[in-house]
Amino acid sequence: MLTLYGYKGSGSAAVEAALAWAGLPCRIVQAASWDEASALDELRRVNPLAQIPTLVLEDGTAMTESAAILIHLGLAHPQSGLLPADRSQRAKALRGLVYVAANCYAAIGVIDFPERWCEDADETTRKHIAAGTTRRLHDLWDSFADQFAAGVTSKFLLGDEPGALDLLAAVVSKWSGSRAHLRGSRPAFHELLMRVEGHPRVADVFERHWPRT
Repeated sequence: MLTLYGYKGSGSAAVEAALAWAGLPCRIVQAASWDEASALDELRRVNPLAQIPTLVLEDGTAMTESAAILIHLGLAHPQSGLLPADRSQRAKALRGLVYVAANCYAAIGVIDFPERWCEDADETTRKHIAAGTTRRLHDLWDSFADQFAAGVTSKFLLGDEPGALDLLAAVVSKWSGSRAHLRGSRPAFHELLMRVEGHPRVADVFERHWPRT
């Protein structure tokens, strides 16, 4: 069985949703570097960097990086629809997955830990770094919407059912005020993201990670 190391409200939600979408049974282990009471030691044994998500395959291979995991699942299980069968559409999905990982995901790391990017930064400097990066993140999401969602006539980014790109975008846009920003700046894309997380096949995953109050 596959084993997924992750944590509530983290990027592991995208992988968990993809596994649910593909109908792949998985053992889920709650672990995170910021929670010493979690299964952190177990995670470190398979990934010394303690990154989440970490997915351990049936043969014991450990995979990290959300986009890479989603691409692997789509290629290993083509019948799942996580990646499009059409070559042009699949190329667009791969580009989008790397865009989110390299741009949006990376920006969130700066917002959450600005001190990592400026040695000996005081509180004011950290706040300035986080604020500037948040503005940049929101611009990046606008650009994503313009390139991948503008003019789309299907219910989701690349068809009438969500795929890996929809799932990753729906998860990563949960952070740093991106959804609130997109609601105003790109309402059609915001509605698409809401359809993704409300889809019956993955709604329970999103509900577990971000319970409605």
